[in-house]
Formats: sequence, structure tokens, C-alpha cells
Amino acid sequence: MAKVAKRDLTRQQQLARGPIDLPFLGLTLLLLGIGLVMLLSASSYAASMEKVSNYDPTYYFKRQAGYAVLGIIVMFLVSRLDYQWLRGISPFVLLVAVLLLVAVLIPGVGITRNYATRWLKIGVQFQPSEVAKLGVVLFFSAALSKRQPKPTKFKKHYREPVETLRRWYYQWDVNDLAPLVLVLLIIAALMMKEPHLSGTILIFAAAGAIMFAAGIKLGWFAAGAGIVAFGVWFILVVVGYNGERIKTWQDPFWDPGNKSFQMVQSLYSVASGGLSGLGLGQSRQKFLYLPEEQNDFIFAIVCEELGFIGAALIVILFAMLVVRGYWLALHARDRFGALIIVGVITLLAVQVFLNIAVVTNLIPCTGVSLPFFSFGGTALVIQLAEMGIILSVSRQIPAPAEGDKE
Repeated sequence: MAKVAKRDLTRQQQLARGPIDLPFLGLTLLLLGIGLVMLLSASSYAASMEKVSNYDPTYYFKRQAGYAVLGIIVMFLVSRLDYQWLRGISPFVLLVAVLLLVAVLIPGVGITRNYATRWLKIGVQFQPSEVAKLGVVLFFSAALSKRQPKPTKFKKHYREPVETLRRWYYQWDVNDLAPLVLVLLIIAALMMKEPHLSGTILIFAAAGAIMFAAGIKLGWFAAGAGIVAFGVWFILVVVGYNGERIKTWQDPFWDPGNKSFQMVQSLYSVASGGLSGLGLGQSRQKFLYLPEEQNDFIFAIVCEELGFIGAALIVILFAMLVVRGYWLALHARDRFGALIIVGVITLLAVQVFLNIAVVTNLIPCTGVSLPFFSFGGTALVIQLAEMGIILSVSRQIPAPAEGDKE
């Protein structure tokens, strides 16, 4: 038995040291490199005018580049580990995320910007929602990867009502969903107190994708979509959450000098780029016309400088990364690895869509950054760590059989 265990352990170690998926790695590094170049272009003028940067035009770029190097190191280190160890720490990561979300709501602890309290500073400033996203993906993947087969036989006797309830409990996945829905509601409630609607949507999207991939019955998704749609309508219309942003979405030019100024400048940036763009570094809107040009609205600068062609190529690169990620999920060695990839890639895909949709006024403005492009060191490191997890799963994808290579 000892020899068998040792042989299994050696095989597991060999699997964890297999070749990483080079197409996925290449796309990740390519997007990261383009993102750094665009950040340098978008932020150079604003940085040269700010005292906090000591009037250094490369301030944001150098900070982001430093975090990018750290993130690449973390990505490669994580990719060398056996991803199975994430099962054990998933509850701990989720617990830490919940505690951080609670801490950000404590007066004097959380940092407020633009009427939202979403940041903490523990050495570095970061958003606990980034940790919450990863925590939900890991916890849901670990929980749903261990789903047990449903009972196929139920007793029929005088306790028929009890057996009917038991049949419904198992056949409709209530045993799997109940604890996960509770976790999701707790995190959503904490994030909406900040408030952080876009982050809540991202977490719901990732959780929903994992549950779908795990085989949860489709009826629950129809019910969940209805509840979420009603909740968003209630928050936006009845509660009046960010009513000015809804009005700006409906008519971007209703108050171009004040309330809708940012959206108007974003649309000017997108329109000015035309087909081929003004040229790298030639943006006019970055001269303090467009707010958050190095952060949430960096894609508007991309459109202005690189034009429709350049912006479309970047979208295609993101699409290729997403498709490759789902391909890796389909070929993963086990359900746990597949569900992790589905969760992480769905987070990435939905975040890219929301950012571009906001910049082009397809949806109401909400604070969501563009992965690998927007300024934010800790978010970038976490994103690259998530890419490292996917690469770790790719190492253990079974090699095709000899007959399948042709």
C-alpha cells in the first residue's frame, strides 16, 4: 500500500509539472503588454499635472509595470502548484473575503471615493470585492465538484408526503443550492451596502456559470434571473440608486457641463478615433477632458488613438482568451479544475463586456475596470494569479491518445 501511495503521489507531482497551455499564456501576456502601453499613453498628461506623482508623466505606468512584474511572478508560481490544494483553502479565502467586506463598512476604516466606500488600505489600497470574486469561485467550485448522485428510488408507504418532499429536495438540487445561495446573498448584501452594483453582478455571473456547468437544473436559472432582474429594477427605479446615471444613459447630453460630462467626453473619444484612430499617444481627450482616463474609461482612449480597427483587435484578443479558457475547461482533468476555469473566465468575460458597454453608453455607467488595462496594482496581481490557476489546471490536462493526434 505504501508503494502504491508513493507511486500515486509521484504521478500527481508529475501531472502538476506538465506543460502549461502556451496559447492561453501568450494571449494573457499580449493583452498585459498592450494594456501597459495604453496606460502609459492615457495617463501621461494627467500624471505630469499631479502633485501626488511628483509631476512625473510615467508615474502610473511605472507603478503598474511594477505590479505587472509581481503579478507575472505570482502567475508562474501558482501555475507550478497542484491546483487541488485550493479545495482545502477555499472556505478560508471566502471567510477572509467576508471579513474584509465587513471591515470596509466600518466608519473610519473603509475608504470612500465618488460616494462609494469600496476600498481598504492594509499596506496597499485594494477593493475587498476582488478577493470576494476569487473566494466565491473557489468555494462554489469545490462544493459543486463533490456533488453526489441523486437517489433513484424512494419509498412508497404511509409516509408518502415525507418521501415526496425528499424526492423534490434531491431532484431539484436543493441540497446543493441551499448553502451556496445563502453565501451568495450574504456577499451580495455586503457589497450592495458599499454600494457596488457592478461587482455584485460579476459575482452573480461567475456563481451562475459555475452552477450551470455543474449541472444544476435550468429551472433555477429562470427563477434566479427573474429575481435578479426584479432586484435591479427595484434598486434603480424604486430606490433610485444613481438616478443621475440612469438619466445620463437615456440622454448623455442632458447636462454635458456637469452630471453627464464624463459620458459625453467618453463618446467624444470613441467618435474621434474613427476607423484607424488618431495615432498612439495622440489622444486629445486625455488632456484632462475625460475623467478616469487611466482607469475605468481607458478603453475610450484606446478607441480614440487606435480607432475602430485597433479597438476591435483588442476585443478579438479578449474573445480568443475567453474561448481558449472555456476550451481548457472542457478538457480539464477533473470537475473541480473545469469549474474553476469556468468561474474565472466568466468573471473576465463579463467584466470586459461591462467596461466596454459603459464606455460606449450601452448600459448605465458603473464602476468597473478593464482587466489588464485599467490602473490598479492589487487588482492586476489578483487577475494574473487567477490566470496562473488556469495555467495550473492546464498542466494536468490528459495528453491525447496516440490515435487522436491525427
